[in-house]
Amino acid sequence: MTEKIPFRIGPMLPTLVAKPFDRQGWVYEEKYDGYRILAYKEGNRVTLLSRNGNGRTEAYPDVATAVAMLPARTLLLDGEVVAFDRHRVSRFQILQEGRSAPVYAVFDCLFQDGHDLRAKPLAARRGLMEAAIRGSKVLFASHRLNSSGLQAFQEAKTRGYEGVVAKDLDSPYIEGRTRRWLKFKVHQEDEFVIAGYTQPAGSREYFGALLLGAYYRGHLQYVGKVGTGFNRELLASLFQKFQPLVRKKTVLIDPPREKEVTYLAPRLIAQIAYQELTAEQKLRQPVFLGLRNDKSADQCFLPGETE
Repeated sequence: MTEKIPFRIGPMLPTLVAKPFDRQGWVYEEKYDGYRILAYKEGNRVTLLSRNGNGRTEAYPDVATAVAMLPARTLLLDGEVVAFDRHRVSRFQILQEGRSAPVYAVFDCLFQDGHDLRAKPLAARRGLMEAAIRGSKVLFASHRLNSSGLQAFQEAKTRGYEGVVAKDLDSPYIEGRTRRWLKFKVHQEDEFVIAGYTQPAGSREYFGALLLGAYYRGHLQYVGKVGTGFNRELLASLFQKFQPLVRKKTVLIDPPREKEVTYLAPRLIAQIAYQELTAEQKLRQPVFLGLRNDKSADQCFLPGETE
């Protein structure tokens, strides 16, 4: 048997729906707040790839080591690298800041010991995945919630989870966005393009707030500013990253009418928590959680849009 997995694949992505639902033959899982990772085990070699195919093996050595210790000679797992707070809720900010050891929430198995499992139903793949990672202290099976979608939503809301991912147990593994997996959110959290920054005021250093944008119908639309979620060290670190991206003109189609704004090339992505997106398509009560590097800026669409 060869110790090479004969393909590389992009992850199966759930489609966002507005409301929770209950549907026969579906299961409901905790939606994690971390980095989506595909883990390839090929003999003694382990490769961790982000959802856009970037290498993450060196970023999460404990996860890679745990995958390497699994008994299967070839294995392809899909899951999310996460870090938990003291209430056992995954938090992207904690993961990025390294305040808790990362672990790997695994929810699918696509290949095992020479067998391509993508055409098998999720129910079968889940069973194989659970058996493959049994006994690991760093890898664990994703948390299944109540069998009723409506009750699962209430459970996620009570526990403070980001949301729920609903999955059709009969679904094969489909690369890309699909309606065989759906998601509904409890807390609003999305990725936005950093399009510029304002000047600092008072005792604040480096910058005041970040200008945020999201793509809608091919154009970068302004969605508001975020000025909270930063400490001095983070302000300095971000400011240094911004300098090579400074430009005279903005790509925002509707930039704010403010003085002393520094515009940036649309390259960096911010993870933002917020209360809601208003009718005017502006973020209400946004908080900066961190930078993301597992997708490209042109994939940051206005919430609710997919292209």
